[in-house]
Amino acid sequence: MKTLLVLNGPNINLTGTREPAHYGALTLPEINEKLAERAAELGFAVDFAQTNHEGEMIDILHAAPAKYDGIILNAGAYTHYSYAIRDAIAAIAPLPVVEVHMSNIHAREEFRHTSVISPVCRGQIAGFGWKSYLLGLEYFGGAF
Repeated sequence: MKTLLVLNGPNINLTGTREPAHYGALTLPEINEKLAERAAELGFAVDFAQTNHEGEMIDILHAAPAKYDGIILNAGAYTHYSYAIRDAIAAIAPLPVVEVHMSNIHAREEFRHTSVISPVCRGQIAGFGWKSYLLGLEYFGGAF
C-alpha cells in the first residue's frame, strides 16, 4: 500500500484561527481528518507531521524516503527563503514532493511570490484553501 506524508511548516498548527480569510476556518486536525478519509478512498495511507522548526522539518524530510512514497509539503514561510529546506528536498530525490499552499501566494504580499522550493518539487498547488491538499492527494492517486 502506498503511504504518503503530509508535512506542514510554521504556523500551520494555528489554521482555523489564524487569518481565516487566507487560510479558512477548518483546524489542522479537521483538515487532516478529511485528507485521511480521501486517502483511504484512493487506497493509500497517510501520515501527518507539523513543525515550527526548520531543523526538525529537515530531519523529517531526510527520514522520509525510508517510509513514504511521496510527500505533500506546506512549508509555510520557509517556502520563500529556506535554502536548507530546498536542499533537503533535492537530497531525497527522486521521492516526489508536491508543494501546497492554502492561500494564493502569488496574489499576496510581494515576498510570498517567490518559492525557493518549487524548482525541486514535482509541482505547486496554491489558492484552493484546504482543498489544495486534496489536489495533492489526487496527484498521488493518479488523477493527473
